[in-house]
Order: sequence, then structure tokens, then C-alpha cells
Amino acid sequence: MDFYEKTGKMALGSRLRRLSEQMTEQAASIYDLYQVDLQPKWFPVFYALSGGEEKSITDIAREIGHTHPSVCQIVREMAAKGYIVEKKGGQGDREQTDGDSTQGNKRAVDGRKNFVTLSDTGRATMEKMEAQLNDVTLAIEKAMKETQYDLWKAIAEWEFLLEQKSLLRRVQEEKKLRESDDVQIVDFEPRYAKAFHDLNEEWISTWFKMEEEDYHALDHPKEHILDGGGYIFIALYKGEPVGTCAIIKMKDGGFELAKMGVSPRAKGKGIGWLLGRACVEKARTLGAHRLYLESNTRLKPAISLYHKLGFSKITGPPSPYERCNIQMELILN
Repeated sequence: MDFYEKTGKMALGSRLRRLSEQMTEQAASIYDLYQVDLQPKWFPVFYALSGGEEKSITDIAREIGHTHPSVCQIVREMAAKGYIVEKKGGQGDREQTDGDSTQGNKRAVDGRKNFVTLSDTGRATMEKMEAQLNDVTLAIEKAMKETQYDLWKAIAEWEFLLEQKSLLRRVQEEKKLRESDDVQIVDFEPRYAKAFHDLNEEWISTWFKMEEEDYHALDHPKEHILDGGGYIFIALYKGEPVGTCAIIKMKDGGFELAKMGVSPRAKGKGIGWLLGRACVEKARTLGAHRLYLESNTRLKPAISLYHKLGFSKITGPPSPYERCNIQMELILN
């Protein structure tokens, strides 16, 4: 236990696996106590068939929350022991596995499905286990009364939490928060001119092609953006320029959010969000009534970011950019 005190909650999975191994080992001893020749890992499948009906491997896997290959393996092992009888389904036993039935898009499994049921030996074993199952249930309930926390309810809560948001997603969010602490959003300076050009050229060339308007803005940011009342922000990660974004003054008093680019090396650090928020706040500080932008629906993460910032799709004037197929707007005041 000293190991888990040292590692703390980051070893939750390892500790749960250790507990599971302890429970499985002791469960095997319990089967021996009642002279039942059954492996603990078989129990979910065994119990799923205890009602006497025939079930497919797919149905069992769905019911007990195991993978299809896992159930197949267990069924083979139980069949070898004589607990299960397998049979092939007929042509009428096919099932829809995907597709939208309301649209008539059905795909049936071509191969005849395998159905399984408990054999006479299996049913006899189930009857023999009735006293064992009652004793185990009572023993666990009494053990839970000796604890401060209800493990059964806690497991259900964790299963629900991880269904809503996986542990991977939760760790990704923490990683992004930690790394965003090393991100600085700074005003444009002449020394960042090359980074402003290169970061934008990188993403444009990856997805589309450089256009005349791109060259105007990227080669001459002072004349094209800054001198007209616009602003350029640079994102620094540990001092290195990794992202850019600009707001360009429009004739109607609003600003255009433009030239947002983040290096692939810095993806996943929330830099796009930080740049976007900086531009929104700058435009609001300057009294702009709206922010306008042009993009392309191929850039799904970017479109998602714009929606998160509060932008909505609009129909605007013709764009000078060939790649533009969506226009969006955020009303500020």
C-alpha cells in the first residue's frame, strides 16, 4: 500500500486493477468452496444466459458491456466444459447492425449468427449455485456496512462520469491548461514580422494556396493592417512565436478577424482560443460594434473555435479570397 500512497491518484487504474485481481483470486476460492467448476471471468456470460433463452454473442456482449472477441473467447471455453450449447441461426435470424431504419438503410449480417444457451449441465450448475450467490451477496452487503463509503454506488458514479467525459479527455484538458500558462499573447513588433508571415503561409499552403490578398497583408503588415487602425497579436510559447492573429479596421467601424494561424507544433495548447479572445477584447475596447471574419468549412477546428467565441454565420459581401465559403459575425456592442 505504501506504493499507492506515494503515487497518489494518478495510479487509480493500477490500484483498481490490483483490487480486481484480489477479488478475482478470492472469487476462484469461493467457487472451490462450493465445489463449482467455474472460472470467475465466465460469470457475466453465465448469468446472462441463466434465464434460459437463446442469445447471440452480440446480444451478450452488449448486455454485459464486454467486447465481442472477449465474449467469443469465454463462450468457447464454457462450451469446451460442456456448460454452453451453440447453434447456428437460420436465414431469418439475421439482425440489423447499423444504419437508419427510418430511411430504409439496413445492413444485415450475412453470415448466420451463432446463438448460445446453457446446456443441461449449465442449468444444473446454475441451480447448484443458488445458495452460493445468496451467501456472496449477503457477505458483500455486510462488508459494505463496515466501510465509510459505498463502493457499489461509487463505481456507478465513476462509470457515469467517464461515459460523459473520458479520462483521456479530462487529462487533455489539464494538459492544455498547464501548457497555456506558458503562452503569452503580445503585441506585434517588427521582430515578429517573419513569424507573422511564415505562420500564416504555413497553414494557408497546407490547406489552400497563397492568394494576392495574402501577399499584401503578410509582406506588408504595417501598411496593410497596422497603419489603418488594426492590430496584430503574436502568441509566444516559452518565448517562441507559435501563433498569430490580427484585426483589420473596416469601413463600417467594425473589425475583421483575420490571419489567425497556429503552428502544428503548438496545437492542443489553447493558443487559438487565447488569440481569439485577445482580438475580441481589443475590438471591444476600441468601441467596435462587430467583428467579421471569412473562413472555409474545411477548417472544422477553426469553425468550432469561432462558434465558441460567439460568432454566427451570416451572408456578407463577396470575398476577395477564393478559398472563402463561409462568413461569420460577432456583435460586440
